[in-house]
Amino acid sequence: MEFRKINEDITVSPQITRDDVAGIAAAGYRAIICNRPDGEGADQQSFEEIEAAAKQHGLEARYMPVVSGKVEDSSADEFGRALRTLPGPVFAYCRTGTRSATLWSLSQAKTMQPAEILMAARNAGYDMAGVVRRIVNGGKTPTDTGDARFDVVVVGGGAAGIAVSASLKARKPDLSIAVLDPSDVHYYQPGWTMVGGGIFEAGTTARTMGSLIPKGVHWIKSAVAAFEPQNNAVILDGCRVVKYDRLIVCPGLKLDWTRVKGLVDTLGKNGVTSNYRYDLAPYTWELVKGLKGGRALFTQPPMPIKCAGAPQKAMYLSGDHWFRTGILPRIDIQFMNAGGVLFGVKDYVPALEDYVKKYDATLNFFHNLVAVDGPARKATFAVNKPDTEPTTVEVDFDMLHVCPPQCAPDFIRVSPLADEAGWVDVDPATLRHKTYENIWSLGDVMNAPNAKTAAAARMQAPIVAENVAADIDGLSPHALYNGYGSCPLTVERGKIVLAEFGYGGTLLPSFPKWLIDGTKPTRAAWLLKEQILPPVYWKAMLRGHEWMARPEKVSAS
Repeated sequence: MEFRKINEDITVSPQITRDDVAGIAAAGYRAIICNRPDGEGADQQSFEEIEAAAKQHGLEARYMPVVSGKVEDSSADEFGRALRTLPGPVFAYCRTGTRSATLWSLSQAKTMQPAEILMAARNAGYDMAGVVRRIVNGGKTPTDTGDARFDVVVVGGGAAGIAVSASLKARKPDLSIAVLDPSDVHYYQPGWTMVGGGIFEAGTTARTMGSLIPKGVHWIKSAVAAFEPQNNAVILDGCRVVKYDRLIVCPGLKLDWTRVKGLVDTLGKNGVTSNYRYDLAPYTWELVKGLKGGRALFTQPPMPIKCAGAPQKAMYLSGDHWFRTGILPRIDIQFMNAGGVLFGVKDYVPALEDYVKKYDATLNFFHNLVAVDGPARKATFAVNKPDTEPTTVEVDFDMLHVCPPQCAPDFIRVSPLADEAGWVDVDPATLRHKTYENIWSLGDVMNAPNAKTAAAARMQAPIVAENVAADIDGLSPHALYNGYGSCPLTVERGKIVLAEFGYGGTLLPSFPKWLIDGTKPTRAAWLLKEQILPPVYWKAMLRGHEWMARPEKVSAS
């Protein structure tokens, strides 16, 4: 007997015997559902035998047989009604448990998100890919797929999605390309650090999505629910189906605010803020200006996160304001980092440490934020230092800047495209999917071991466009990504440490050392960040103009 728990209400299992019922009752289950027709296998005990044992142990039993491979909509409806009327928790079984898991998945499709259903079934050991369209369609068999078809479908209209669409359209003007994204607004997220530091206005970082979709590219304003790579299909919310010859996946990542207990309830008030959200970055600056003394906490969660330097950028710009206004001696700055180093590329650490000293900030490594009590102004951290017993500490604060935990979007994590950690599984050089040769990925959602920054996406977009174009022409991918990423570390107003690096921490400077020495804070790097990069983003990157990003072609030998 196996207990394959889907959630607190339902567990499924392969075929059981009457002798298993005592264990099921002892485990706290109050009802059994049989989804296997009697006589399906020679070694199978009949439902009558199971029912008799169930009655002996005070359990209800219900016979709801389903022929293998023929789960009807009506059967799923009946299963859902049984879950509502039977005493719970319920134990359901068939030959392998798959029919029971399928019935549960379809029965919950009207009340749960598809990704939640797929994840719960997967965690119990069942792959529901075969019924994903029915799940997305509210548990019912679709009667009209309404297929649209494009040469290339791009999932995501962020920096990576718009840039790769523009670069590909420039190379292949006649391609039919569709961008799938439900958002009305596109954000220049690298600007939010500057908003939180009082340098940019929030409104300058936002534009309408419609104004940025490249000319000749179709915009389908809908969210993706699931993928069917075996059918070259993307399933949208509402069960609409979009077919493709080639697929590019770049929806960004998910900011998982709910993983920190109490955080959602206190964001934007009680001194709790984050530059990782458009509406909160102005509150950061409001708090920085208003704080006249006390403790300011700046957190960084476990990797990977987008722009790994952003949590400390907030600390530096805040410290710089307090330094310039003369109140720094009255403020206790604490950097709470779940990791064990200040920055992952050691060449840049000495310059950053100088600013840590300047702002008299305390570095607390292996401290991961797990809970926030906003009204009480208390933050709880799990402390997991090497060779020491794990513990938790509670820290009072007057201002708390949070970098939230991050992961791949739910619909990616439960898809066939994902690796075990939930990220899109690509070759780190060509950015082509390791299993599906007509799928590519770029930006924050894929699993290449590079920094997740807008600068990385700017470099990746032409590489993916070049390789997709080559594939269309019957050639092998010949543009290779070296892991380039850039993190302009705003250490003070007017100076930046411009970190540029690739795979393995290799330094990849874009400028001669006499102009910008990336290992030192420079005014030139600040001007690049403040005045040059925003127009490069809006007017070059998102329009397919590959300024300092044109891929080198590597011929096969």
